[in-house]
Amino acid sequence: MPATLTDLLAQGAADAPAISAPGRAPLAHGALRALIGRTLASLNAWGIGRNDRVAIVLPNGPEMATCFMACASGVASAPLNPAYRADEFEFYLSDLQARALIVEQGSTSPAVEVAKKLGVRLIELRAGDAAGDFTLVDASGGVGSGGSGGSAATQGGFAQPDDVSMVLHTSGTTSRPKIVPLSQANLAASATSIRTTLQFSASDCGLNIMPLFHIHGLIAGVLAPLAAGSQVFCTPGFNALKFFAWMDEARPTWYTAVPTMHQAIIARASKNLEVIARHPLRFMRSSSSSMPPQVIAELEAIFEAPLIEAYGMTEATHQMCSNPLPPAVRKPGSVGLAAGPEVAIMAEDGTLLPRGAIGEIVIRGANVTKGYENNDKANAEAFTHGWFRTGDQGQMDADGYVSLTGRLKEIINRGGEKVSPREVDEILMDHPAVAQVVCFGMPHPKLGEEVAAAVVLREGQQASERDLQAFVSARVAEFKVPKKILILDEIPKGATGKLQRIGLAAKLGLA
Repeated sequence: MPATLTDLLAQGAADAPAISAPGRAPLAHGALRALIGRTLASLNAWGIGRNDRVAIVLPNGPEMATCFMACASGVASAPLNPAYRADEFEFYLSDLQARALIVEQGSTSPAVEVAKKLGVRLIELRAGDAAGDFTLVDASGGVGSGGSGGSAATQGGFAQPDDVSMVLHTSGTTSRPKIVPLSQANLAASATSIRTTLQFSASDCGLNIMPLFHIHGLIAGVLAPLAAGSQVFCTPGFNALKFFAWMDEARPTWYTAVPTMHQAIIARASKNLEVIARHPLRFMRSSSSSMPPQVIAELEAIFEAPLIEAYGMTEATHQMCSNPLPPAVRKPGSVGLAAGPEVAIMAEDGTLLPRGAIGEIVIRGANVTKGYENNDKANAEAFTHGWFRTGDQGQMDADGYVSLTGRLKEIINRGGEKVSPREVDEILMDHPAVAQVVCFGMPHPKLGEEVAAAVVLREGQQASERDLQAFVSARVAEFKVPKKILILDEIPKGATGKLQRIGLAAKLGLA
Protein backbone atom coordinates (compact mmCIF):
# COMPACT_ATOMS: atom_id res chain seq x y z
CA MET A 1 0.00 0.00 0.00
CA PRO A 2 1.59 3.34 -1.04
CA ALA A 3 2.25 5.61 1.98
CA THR A 4 3.45 8.72 0.10
CA LEU A 5 2.63 10.52 -3.14
CA THR A 6 6.05 9.51 -4.48
CA ASP A 7 5.08 5.83 -4.08
CA LEU A 8 1.60 6.53 -5.44
CA LEU A 9 2.74 8.27 -8.65
CA ALA A 10 5.49 5.73 -9.44
CA GLN A 11 3.07 3.36 -11.23
CA GLY A 12 2.52 5.04 -14.61
CA ALA A 13 4.62 3.93 -17.61
CA ALA A 14 7.23 6.63 -18.32
CA ASP A 15 6.01 7.28 -21.89
CA ALA A 16 2.25 6.94 -21.23
CA PRO A 17 0.19 10.16 -21.18
CA ALA A 18 -0.59 11.41 -17.65
CA ILE A 19 -1.99 14.93 -18.06
CA SER A 20 -3.71 16.31 -21.16
CA ALA A 21 -5.80 19.42 -21.85
CA PRO A 22 -7.79 21.04 -24.68
CA GLY A 23 -5.50 21.87 -27.62
CA ARG A 24 -2.26 20.88 -25.83
CA ALA A 25 0.22 18.03 -26.21
CA PRO A 26 0.04 15.62 -23.25
CA LEU A 27 2.58 15.31 -20.42
CA ALA A 28 3.78 11.73 -19.87
CA HIS A 29 4.05 10.04 -16.47
CA GLY A 30 7.87 10.07 -16.61
CA ALA A 31 7.88 13.80 -17.41
CA LEU A 32 5.40 14.41 -14.57
CA ARG A 33 7.68 12.66 -12.08
CA ALA A 34 10.67 14.68 -13.35
CA LEU A 35 8.63 17.91 -13.05
CA ILE A 36 7.75 17.09 -9.43
CA GLY A 37 11.45 16.53 -8.64
CA ARG A 38 12.50 19.83 -10.29
CA THR A 39 9.74 21.78 -8.55
CA LEU A 40 10.71 20.48 -5.11
CA ALA A 41 14.38 21.29 -5.82
CA SER A 42 13.37 24.90 -6.58
CA LEU A 43 11.20 25.20 -3.45
CA ASN A 44 13.93 23.61 -1.28
CA ALA A 45 16.54 26.05 -2.71
CA TRP A 46 14.28 28.91 -1.62
CA GLY A 47 14.24 27.56 1.93
CA ILE A 48 10.82 25.87 1.67
CA GLY A 49 10.73 22.25 2.78
CA ARG A 50 8.60 19.49 4.25
CA ASN A 51 5.52 20.68 6.22
CA ASP A 52 6.00 24.32 5.11
CA ARG A 53 2.74 25.81 3.80
CA VAL A 54 2.61 26.84 0.15
CA ALA A 55 -0.63 28.45 -1.02
CA ILE A 56 -1.63 27.83 -4.65
CA VAL A 57 -3.91 30.29 -6.49
CA LEU A 58 -4.12 29.11 -10.09
CA PRO A 59 -6.96 28.82 -12.61
CA ASN A 60 -8.45 25.37 -13.17
CA GLY A 61 -6.47 23.37 -15.67
CA PRO A 62 -3.43 21.13 -16.17
CA GLU A 63 -0.90 23.40 -14.40
CA MET A 64 -3.12 23.56 -11.31
CA ALA A 65 -3.19 19.73 -11.28
CA THR A 66 0.58 19.29 -11.68
CA CYS A 67 1.52 22.15 -9.34
CA PHE A 68 -0.69 20.64 -6.65
CA MET A 69 0.92 17.21 -7.07
CA ALA A 70 4.44 18.68 -7.03
CA CYS A 71 3.81 20.72 -3.89
CA ALA A 72 1.88 17.93 -2.17
CA SER A 73 4.83 15.57 -2.75
CA GLY A 74 7.30 17.56 -0.64
CA VAL A 75 5.73 20.57 1.09
CA ALA A 76 2.26 21.25 2.53
CA SER A 77 0.09 22.33 -0.42
CA ALA A 78 -2.74 24.75 0.30
CA PRO A 79 -4.96 25.15 -2.81
CA LEU A 80 -7.18 28.25 -2.54
CA ASN A 81 -10.25 29.28 -4.54
CA PRO A 82 -9.06 31.83 -7.16
CA ALA A 83 -12.42 33.63 -6.82
CA TYR A 84 -11.74 34.79 -3.24
CA ARG A 85 -11.67 38.53 -2.52
CA ALA A 86 -8.67 40.31 -0.95
CA ASP A 87 -10.01 40.07 2.62
CA GLU A 88 -10.58 36.32 2.20
CA PHE A 89 -7.04 35.81 0.87
CA GLU A 90 -5.73 37.79 3.82
CA PHE A 91 -7.58 35.53 6.26
CA TYR A 92 -6.46 32.27 4.61
CA LEU A 93 -2.81 33.23 3.99
CA SER A 94 -2.50 34.49 7.59
CA ASP A 95 -4.35 31.53 9.10
CA LEU A 96 -2.19 29.08 7.14
CA GLN A 97 1.02 30.94 8.01
CA ALA A 98 1.90 30.45 4.34
CA ARG A 99 5.61 30.54 3.49
CA ALA A 100 4.94 31.15 -0.21
CA LEU A 101 2.17 31.84 -2.73
CA ILE A 102 2.22 30.38 -6.25
CA VAL A 103 0.31 32.33 -8.94
CA GLU A 104 0.46 32.24 -12.75
CA GLN A 105 2.76 34.65 -14.56
CA GLY A 106 1.09 38.06 -14.91
CA SER A 107 -1.64 37.18 -12.40
CA THR A 108 -3.97 40.04 -11.42
CA SER A 109 -5.37 38.11 -8.45
CA PRO A 110 -5.86 40.20 -5.30
CA ALA A 111 -3.84 37.43 -3.59
CA VAL A 112 -0.65 38.97 -5.10
CA GLU A 113 -1.02 42.30 -3.23
CA VAL A 114 -2.08 40.48 -0.07
CA ALA A 115 1.06 38.30 -0.19
CA LYS A 116 3.24 41.41 -0.58
CA LYS A 117 1.46 43.06 2.35
CA LEU A 118 1.96 39.99 4.56
CA GLY A 119 5.54 39.39 3.46
CA VAL A 120 4.72 36.01 1.89
CA ARG A 121 7.21 34.94 -0.83
CA LEU A 122 5.64 35.33 -4.28
CA ILE A 123 6.39 32.60 -6.84
CA GLU A 124 5.24 32.79 -10.47
CA LEU A 125 4.36 29.73 -12.52
CA ARG A 126 5.26 29.88 -16.21
CA ALA A 127 3.46 27.25 -18.30
CA GLY A 128 5.40 25.14 -20.79
CA ASP A 129 4.22 23.70 -24.12
CA ALA A 130 2.96 20.34 -22.88
CA ALA A 131 -0.20 20.26 -20.74
CA GLY A 132 0.78 20.78 -17.11
CA ASP A 133 4.48 21.46 -17.73
CA PHE A 134 5.81 24.57 -15.97
CA THR A 135 8.77 26.32 -14.37
CA LEU A 136 8.67 28.33 -11.16
CA VAL A 137 10.25 31.79 -10.88
CA ASP A 138 10.84 33.56 -7.57
CA ALA A 139 9.01 36.85 -8.21
CA SER A 140 10.87 38.30 -5.22
CA GLY A 141 13.94 38.00 -7.56
CA GLY A 142 16.04 35.05 -8.74
CA VAL A 143 15.08 32.27 -11.14
CA GLY A 144 14.85 28.45 -11.24
CA SER A 145 16.42 26.32 -8.56
CA GLY A 146 19.12 28.79 -7.46
CA GLY A 147 16.72 31.46 -6.30
CA SER A 148 17.23 34.40 -4.03
CA GLY A 149 16.86 35.13 -0.39
CA GLY A 150 17.77 32.79 2.43
CA SER A 151 19.37 29.39 2.67
CA ALA A 152 18.19 25.98 1.49
CA ALA A 153 15.44 24.14 3.37
CA THR A 154 16.63 22.17 6.40
CA GLN A 155 14.03 19.47 5.63
CA GLY A 156 14.13 19.09 1.86
CA GLY A 157 13.38 16.30 -0.57
CA PHE A 158 10.29 14.13 -0.84
CA ALA A 159 7.90 13.98 2.11
CA GLN A 160 7.56 11.11 4.61
CA PRO A 161 4.22 9.36 5.38
CA ASP A 162 3.40 11.49 8.47
CA ASP A 163 4.35 14.82 6.87
CA VAL A 164 1.48 17.17 6.02
CA SER A 165 0.73 16.96 2.30
CA MET A 166 -2.31 19.21 2.00
CA VAL A 167 -3.98 21.81 4.18
CA LEU A 168 -7.60 22.75 3.55
CA HIS A 169 -10.19 24.76 5.46
CA THR A 170 -13.68 23.51 6.26
CA SER A 171 -16.42 25.49 4.52
CA GLY A 172 -17.25 27.41 7.73
CA THR A 173 -20.94 28.01 6.96
CA THR A 174 -21.80 28.36 10.63
CA SER A 175 -18.50 29.37 12.24
CA ARG A 176 -14.89 30.32 11.58
CA PRO A 177 -13.39 27.85 9.05
CA LYS A 178 -11.26 25.14 10.68
CA ILE A 179 -7.86 24.02 9.36
CA VAL A 180 -7.76 20.37 8.21
CA PRO A 181 -4.21 19.03 7.83
CA LEU A 182 -3.99 15.88 5.68
CA SER A 183 -0.85 13.75 5.66
CA GLN A 184 0.98 11.96 2.85
CA ALA A 185 -0.45 8.73 4.26
CA ASN A 186 -4.00 10.18 4.26
CA LEU A 187 -3.76 11.18 0.57
CA ALA A 188 -2.12 7.92 -0.49
CA ALA A 189 -4.74 5.83 1.36
CA SER A 190 -7.69 7.75 -0.09
CA ALA A 191 -6.41 7.76 -3.67
CA THR A 192 -5.67 4.02 -3.40
CA SER A 193 -9.22 3.32 -2.11
CA ILE A 194 -10.78 5.26 -5.00
CA ARG A 195 -8.50 3.55 -7.54
CA THR A 196 -9.62 0.17 -6.16
CA THR A 197 -13.34 1.09 -6.02
CA LEU A 198 -13.39 2.34 -9.63
CA GLN A 199 -10.96 -0.29 -10.96
CA PHE A 200 -8.81 2.28 -12.76
CA SER A 201 -6.25 0.99 -15.25
CA ALA A 202 -3.67 2.48 -17.62
CA SER A 203 -6.25 2.46 -20.43
CA ASP A 204 -8.61 4.89 -18.64
CA CYS A 205 -8.95 8.59 -19.38
CA GLY A 206 -10.87 10.87 -17.03
CA LEU A 207 -12.51 14.10 -18.20
CA ASN A 208 -11.95 16.44 -15.24
CA ILE A 209 -14.54 19.21 -14.90
CA MET A 210 -14.25 19.60 -11.11
CA PRO A 211 -12.56 22.65 -9.56
CA LEU A 212 -9.02 21.77 -8.47
CA PHE A 213 -8.97 23.80 -5.26
CA HIS A 214 -11.47 21.25 -3.91
CA ILE A 215 -10.76 17.80 -2.50
CA HIS A 216 -13.22 16.00 -4.80
CA GLY A 217 -11.40 17.15 -7.96
CA LEU A 218 -7.89 16.80 -6.54
CA ILE A 219 -8.21 13.30 -5.06
CA ALA A 220 -10.90 11.56 -7.16
CA GLY A 221 -10.43 13.56 -10.36
CA VAL A 222 -6.62 13.65 -10.51
CA LEU A 223 -4.66 11.65 -7.92
CA ALA A 224 -6.59 8.34 -7.91
CA PRO A 225 -6.53 7.78 -11.71
CA LEU A 226 -2.88 8.84 -12.02
CA ALA A 227 -2.05 6.32 -9.28
CA ALA A 228 -3.20 3.61 -11.73
CA GLY A 229 -1.08 4.99 -14.56
CA SER A 230 -4.07 6.37 -16.44
CA GLN A 231 -4.66 9.79 -18.03
CA VAL A 232 -6.52 12.89 -16.82
CA PHE A 233 -7.81 15.46 -19.32
CA CYS A 234 -7.88 18.77 -17.40
CA THR A 235 -10.46 21.33 -18.56
CA PRO A 236 -10.55 25.01 -17.50
CA GLY A 237 -13.56 24.14 -15.27
CA PHE A 238 -17.12 23.03 -15.79
CA ASN A 239 -18.89 24.45 -18.84
CA ALA A 240 -22.04 22.66 -20.02
CA LEU A 241 -21.71 24.30 -23.47
CA LYS A 242 -18.22 22.84 -24.00
CA PHE A 243 -18.60 19.48 -22.22
CA PHE A 244 -19.43 17.45 -25.35
CA ALA A 245 -16.70 19.06 -27.49
CA TRP A 246 -14.21 18.18 -24.73
CA MET A 247 -15.63 14.66 -24.73
CA ASP A 248 -14.84 14.38 -28.45
CA GLU A 249 -11.28 15.61 -27.90
CA ALA A 250 -10.49 13.65 -24.71
CA ARG A 251 -12.26 10.38 -25.63
CA PRO A 252 -12.82 9.72 -21.91
CA THR A 253 -13.83 6.48 -20.24
CA TRP A 254 -15.32 8.24 -17.17
CA TYR A 255 -15.93 11.55 -15.41
CA THR A 256 -16.77 12.66 -11.86
CA ALA A 257 -19.01 15.62 -10.96
CA VAL A 258 -21.42 17.07 -8.42
CA PRO A 259 -25.19 16.64 -9.01
CA THR A 260 -25.76 20.18 -10.36
CA MET A 261 -23.16 19.51 -13.09
CA HIS A 262 -24.74 16.17 -14.02
CA GLN A 263 -28.10 17.93 -14.32
CA ALA A 264 -26.64 20.61 -16.62
CA ILE A 265 -25.11 17.83 -18.78
CA ILE A 266 -28.51 16.07 -18.98
CA ALA A 267 -30.10 19.31 -20.20
CA ARG A 268 -27.77 19.38 -23.26
CA ALA A 269 -27.45 15.65 -23.88
CA SER A 270 -30.29 15.27 -26.42
CA LYS A 271 -28.40 17.52 -28.89
CA ASN A 272 -25.19 15.49 -28.43
CA LEU A 273 -26.27 11.86 -28.68
CA GLU A 274 -23.76 11.16 -31.51
CA VAL A 275 -20.85 12.32 -29.31
CA ILE A 276 -22.06 10.09 -26.48
CA ALA A 277 -22.33 7.11 -28.86
CA ARG A 278 -18.78 7.74 -30.19
CA HIS A 279 -17.22 7.65 -26.72
CA PRO A 280 -18.95 5.05 -24.55
CA LEU A 281 -18.18 5.62 -20.87
CA ARG A 282 -17.26 2.85 -18.47
CA PHE A 283 -19.04 4.75 -15.66
CA MET A 284 -19.91 8.20 -14.31
CA ARG A 285 -19.34 9.20 -10.68
CA SER A 286 -21.21 11.62 -8.45
CA SER A 287 -20.15 12.93 -5.05
CA SER A 288 -20.13 15.96 -2.72
CA SER A 289 -23.93 16.10 -2.30
CA SER A 290 -26.87 13.77 -2.73
CA MET A 291 -28.05 12.81 -6.20
CA PRO A 292 -31.83 12.44 -6.66
CA PRO A 293 -32.59 8.84 -7.82
CA GLN A 294 -34.66 10.29 -10.69
CA VAL A 295 -31.56 12.06 -12.04
CA ILE A 296 -29.46 8.89 -11.70
CA ALA A 297 -31.99 6.96 -13.82
CA GLU A 298 -32.07 9.70 -16.49
CA LEU A 299 -28.27 9.95 -16.70
CA GLU A 300 -27.81 6.16 -16.94
CA ALA A 301 -30.41 5.98 -19.73
CA ILE A 302 -28.65 8.73 -21.74
CA PHE A 303 -25.07 7.45 -21.39
CA GLU A 304 -25.91 3.72 -21.14
CA ALA A 305 -23.38 3.53 -18.30
CA PRO A 306 -23.66 3.13 -14.53
CA LEU A 307 -23.71 6.19 -12.27
CA ILE A 308 -21.57 5.45 -9.21
CA GLU A 309 -22.75 7.55 -6.27
CA ALA A 310 -20.06 8.13 -3.63
CA TYR A 311 -19.85 9.97 -0.32
CA GLY A 312 -16.92 12.12 0.70
CA MET A 313 -15.74 14.96 2.91
CA THR A 314 -12.56 16.96 3.45
CA GLU A 315 -11.70 15.37 6.82
CA ALA A 316 -11.70 11.91 5.18
CA THR A 317 -9.44 13.08 2.31
CA HIS A 318 -12.60 12.75 0.23
CA GLN A 319 -14.04 9.23 -0.17
CA MET A 320 -15.81 7.39 2.68
CA CYS A 321 -18.41 5.25 0.89
CA SER A 322 -19.17 4.33 -2.70
CA ASN A 323 -21.58 2.24 -4.67
CA PRO A 324 -19.63 -0.54 -6.42
CA LEU A 325 -19.23 -1.01 -10.17
CA PRO A 326 -21.40 -3.62 -11.91
CA PRO A 327 -21.92 -6.53 -11.66
CA ALA A 328 -22.07 -5.73 -7.91
CA VAL A 329 -25.31 -4.11 -6.72
CA ARG A 330 -25.80 -0.33 -6.94
CA LYS A 331 -28.56 1.04 -4.74
CA PRO A 332 -29.83 4.38 -6.09
CA GLY A 333 -30.44 6.81 -3.22
CA SER A 334 -27.70 5.18 -1.12
CA VAL A 335 -24.06 6.28 -1.05
CA GLY A 336 -22.97 2.64 -1.13
CA LEU A 337 -20.62 0.56 0.98
CA ALA A 338 -17.65 1.62 3.11
CA ALA A 339 -14.91 2.37 0.55
CA GLY A 340 -11.85 3.50 2.47
CA PRO A 341 -12.37 4.06 6.18
CA GLU A 342 -14.47 1.95 8.56
CA VAL A 343 -18.01 3.35 8.74
CA ALA A 344 -20.54 3.01 11.57
CA ILE A 345 -23.69 4.69 12.90
CA MET A 346 -23.47 6.31 16.34
CA ALA A 347 -26.10 7.44 18.84
CA GLU A 348 -25.83 10.85 20.55
CA ASP A 349 -24.37 9.17 23.66
CA GLY A 350 -21.47 7.66 21.67
CA THR A 351 -22.74 4.07 21.45
CA LEU A 352 -22.69 2.35 18.05
CA LEU A 353 -26.13 1.50 16.68
CA PRO A 354 -27.32 -1.70 14.96
CA ARG A 355 -28.08 -1.91 11.22
CA GLY A 356 -31.27 -0.12 10.24
CA ALA A 357 -31.11 2.43 13.07
CA ILE A 358 -30.79 6.15 12.26
CA GLY A 359 -27.93 8.07 13.85
CA GLU A 360 -24.76 10.01 13.07
CA ILE A 361 -22.37 8.54 10.48
CA VAL A 362 -18.90 8.06 12.01
CA ILE A 363 -15.60 6.98 10.40
CA ARG A 364 -12.07 5.91 11.31
CA GLY A 365 -9.13 4.75 9.23
CA ALA A 366 -5.98 5.57 7.28
CA ASN A 367 -7.53 8.36 5.20
CA VAL A 368 -9.09 10.26 8.15
CA THR A 369 -7.34 13.41 9.48
CA LYS A 370 -5.82 13.09 12.94
CA GLY A 371 -7.60 16.30 13.94
CA TYR A 372 -8.12 20.01 13.28
CA GLU A 373 -5.10 22.26 13.75
CA ASN A 374 -4.87 24.28 17.00
CA ASN A 375 -8.52 23.64 17.84
CA ASP A 376 -8.97 21.48 20.97
CA LYS A 377 -12.66 22.38 21.27
CA ALA A 378 -13.48 21.28 17.70
CA ASN A 379 -11.48 18.07 18.15
CA ALA A 380 -13.26 17.23 21.41
CA GLU A 381 -16.60 17.61 19.60
CA ALA A 382 -15.48 15.79 16.43
CA PHE A 383 -13.91 12.64 17.89
CA THR A 384 -15.63 10.06 20.13
CA HIS A 385 -13.83 6.82 21.14
CA GLY A 386 -11.50 7.27 18.15
CA TRP A 387 -14.36 7.72 15.66
CA PHE A 388 -14.69 10.95 13.66
CA ARG A 389 -18.25 12.32 13.72
CA THR A 390 -19.19 13.44 10.21
CA GLY A 391 -22.16 15.61 11.19
CA ASP A 392 -24.28 13.59 8.72
CA GLN A 393 -27.34 11.66 9.77
CA GLY A 394 -28.00 8.31 8.15
CA GLN A 395 -28.45 4.58 8.46
CA MET A 396 -26.81 1.37 7.26
CA ASP A 397 -28.98 -1.41 5.81
CA ALA A 398 -28.57 -5.16 6.34
CA ASP A 399 -26.17 -5.37 3.35
CA GLY A 400 -23.94 -2.55 4.65
CA TYR A 401 -25.16 0.14 2.23
CA VAL A 402 -25.26 3.60 3.80
CA SER A 403 -28.07 6.09 3.15
CA LEU A 404 -27.92 9.73 4.20
CA THR A 405 -31.00 11.28 5.76
CA GLY A 406 -29.46 14.75 6.02
CA ARG A 407 -26.83 16.98 7.63
CA LEU A 408 -27.55 17.22 11.35
CA LYS A 409 -27.14 21.01 11.05
CA GLU A 410 -29.54 21.06 8.07
CA ILE A 411 -32.38 19.08 9.68
CA ILE A 412 -35.26 21.56 9.89
CA ASN A 413 -36.64 21.87 13.44
CA ARG A 414 -40.21 23.08 13.02
CA GLY A 415 -41.38 23.65 16.59
CA GLY A 416 -39.91 20.30 17.68
CA GLU A 417 -41.02 18.41 14.55
CA LYS A 418 -37.89 17.34 12.65
CA VAL A 419 -37.98 17.48 8.84
CA SER A 420 -35.24 16.01 6.63
CA PRO A 421 -34.88 18.37 3.65
CA ARG A 422 -33.68 15.47 1.47
CA GLU A 423 -37.02 13.68 1.89
CA VAL A 424 -38.89 16.74 0.57
CA ASP A 425 -36.32 17.21 -2.24
CA GLU A 426 -36.96 13.68 -3.52
CA ILE A 427 -40.74 14.11 -3.50
CA LEU A 428 -40.55 17.38 -5.47
CA MET A 429 -38.14 15.76 -7.95
CA ASP A 430 -40.92 13.29 -8.83
CA HIS A 431 -43.04 16.18 -10.17
CA PRO A 432 -42.74 16.10 -13.99
CA ALA A 433 -42.14 19.88 -14.22
CA VAL A 434 -39.28 19.99 -11.69
CA ALA A 435 -35.65 19.94 -12.91
CA GLN A 436 -33.86 20.94 -9.71
CA VAL A 437 -34.79 21.52 -6.07
CA VAL A 438 -33.25 22.32 -2.72
CA CYS A 439 -35.29 22.43 0.50
CA PHE A 440 -34.07 24.43 3.47
CA GLY A 441 -35.18 25.96 6.77
CA MET A 442 -36.37 29.55 6.89
CA PRO A 443 -36.82 31.47 10.15
CA HIS A 444 -40.31 31.51 11.74
CA PRO A 445 -41.21 33.78 14.70
CA LYS A 446 -43.12 31.09 16.65
CA LEU A 447 -41.89 27.71 15.35
CA GLY A 448 -38.22 28.65 15.06
CA GLU A 449 -38.04 27.26 11.54
CA GLU A 450 -40.40 26.55 8.69
CA VAL A 451 -39.87 24.42 5.56
CA ALA A 452 -39.06 26.30 2.34
CA ALA A 453 -37.88 25.19 -1.10
CA ALA A 454 -36.22 26.67 -4.16
CA VAL A 455 -37.17 25.05 -7.47
CA VAL A 456 -35.98 25.28 -11.09
CA LEU A 457 -38.56 24.05 -13.64
CA ARG A 458 -37.76 21.99 -16.73
CA GLU A 459 -37.60 23.92 -20.00
CA GLY A 460 -41.08 24.45 -21.43
CA GLN A 461 -42.84 23.13 -18.27
CA GLN A 462 -45.08 25.07 -15.91
CA ALA A 463 -46.12 24.63 -12.28
CA SER A 464 -47.16 27.16 -9.64
CA GLU A 465 -46.17 27.27 -5.97
CA ARG A 466 -49.65 25.96 -5.09
CA ASP A 467 -49.40 23.07 -7.59
CA LEU A 468 -46.12 21.95 -6.04
CA GLN A 469 -47.39 22.31 -2.47
CA ALA A 470 -50.43 20.18 -3.34
CA PHE A 471 -48.15 17.57 -4.92
CA VAL A 472 -46.06 17.30 -1.73
CA SER A 473 -49.06 17.31 0.61
CA ALA A 474 -50.49 14.25 -1.14
CA ARG A 475 -47.36 12.31 -0.09
CA VAL A 476 -46.35 13.50 3.41
CA ALA A 477 -47.68 14.96 6.66
CA GLU A 478 -48.73 18.61 6.50
CA PHE A 479 -45.82 19.85 8.66
CA LYS A 480 -43.32 18.70 5.97
CA VAL A 481 -45.00 20.65 3.12
CA PRO A 482 -42.92 23.75 2.20
CA LYS A 483 -44.77 26.89 3.27
CA LYS A 484 -42.80 28.85 0.71
CA ILE A 485 -41.67 27.57 -2.69
CA LEU A 486 -39.61 29.98 -4.79
CA ILE A 487 -39.54 29.20 -8.52
CA LEU A 488 -36.18 30.42 -9.84
CA ASP A 489 -34.18 30.41 -13.09
CA GLU A 490 -31.15 29.26 -11.10
CA ILE A 491 -30.48 28.25 -7.49
CA PRO A 492 -27.44 30.00 -5.93
CA LYS A 493 -24.52 27.55 -5.55
CA GLY A 494 -21.34 27.42 -3.51
CA ALA A 495 -17.85 27.77 -5.02
CA THR A 496 -17.63 24.08 -5.92
CA GLY A 497 -21.04 23.89 -7.63
CA LYS A 498 -22.80 22.37 -4.62
CA LEU A 499 -26.25 23.50 -3.56
CA GLN A 500 -25.91 24.72 0.03
CA ARG A 501 -28.94 24.62 2.31
CA ILE A 502 -27.34 26.51 5.20
CA GLY A 503 -27.59 30.24 4.55
CA LEU A 504 -29.92 29.85 1.53
CA ALA A 505 -32.86 31.54 3.31
CA ALA A 506 -30.73 34.68 3.80
CA LYS A 507 -29.41 34.56 0.20
CA LEU A 508 -32.97 34.39 -1.13
CA GLY A 509 -34.30 37.16 1.14
CA LEU A 510 -36.35 34.84 3.39
CA ALA A 511 -34.38 35.36 6.63
